[in-house]
Amino acid sequence: MQTYTIGQAARLLGVSPDTARRWADAGRVATHRDEAGRRLIDGRDLAAFSVEVGQGAHSEDDEPHTSARNAFPGIVTAVTLGDVSAQVEIQAGPHRLVSLLTREAVEELGLEVGMRATARVKSTSVHVDRG
Repeated sequence: MQTYTIGQAARLLGVSPDTARRWADAGRVATHRDEAGRRLIDGRDLAAFSVEVGQGAHSEDDEPHTSARNAFPGIVTAVTLGDVSAQVEIQAGPHRLVSLLTREAVEELGLEVGMRATARVKSTSVHVDRG
């Protein structure tokens, strides 16, 4: 099982390490300590928590005033395998991205819930929102 430090989790959630620590201290996400005393979060716990955070992050008051980039680093929250195709969900901060790809590609990449992954978006048009 892959684990994440508080700093790594913060980057994947799109928050500061202090915010991630406060959430852990409040018991919103489970942590444990390694041999060196660092607090770690299991990948599956972080995946579930990232979905929770992402679902609550869409209020109009806290929408960012930025243009989204085409690379979304995040954590795999679901993998659904079909006979030929597969669906992979990635939570990247407040963004939930769903990709349809071949089963073979998912297996070659070894994608599973709790892993770090980056969703890359290619488009012929770019949309920019303000406010």
